[in-house]
Amino acid sequence: MQVKIDTREKFHVITLIEPILAANMTAALDECLLPFVEKDIRNVVLNMQDIKDLDNAAATRILDIQQHFYDQQSSFVICNLQPDVIAILDNAGVLDALNITPTESEAWDIVQMEEIERELMGGDSFN
Repeated sequence: MQVKIDTREKFHVITLIEPILAANMTAALDECLLPFVEKDIRNVVLNMQDIKDLDNAAATRILDIQQHFYDQQSSFVICNLQPDVIAILDNAGVLDALNITPTESEAWDIVQMEEIERELMGGDSFN
């Protein structure tokens, strides 16, 4: 799986450079994303601008990965989804559970707000 990683002060932007995210790529998705939970900068913005299609197994795995990040007091925000991908996520029943923003800039805002909320709540989970 090809990805581009851009590290910022409070988060990493991971851009998937693939047209299709299939079930057989879920292990690679895990290997790419899950190690960030253990790093000093633990928040991830997943930019899916290049993804044109994905299957239900990949959609469900993305939701599982998001939940793992929040269980570890880290943010996981998805941005730049194509309309067809939004429809697939909706049909898979995971769209409403995912933390999605239209743009990368809005995803940054969510990460920063969640960081502030975690600081104010003393690290207590809010998801």
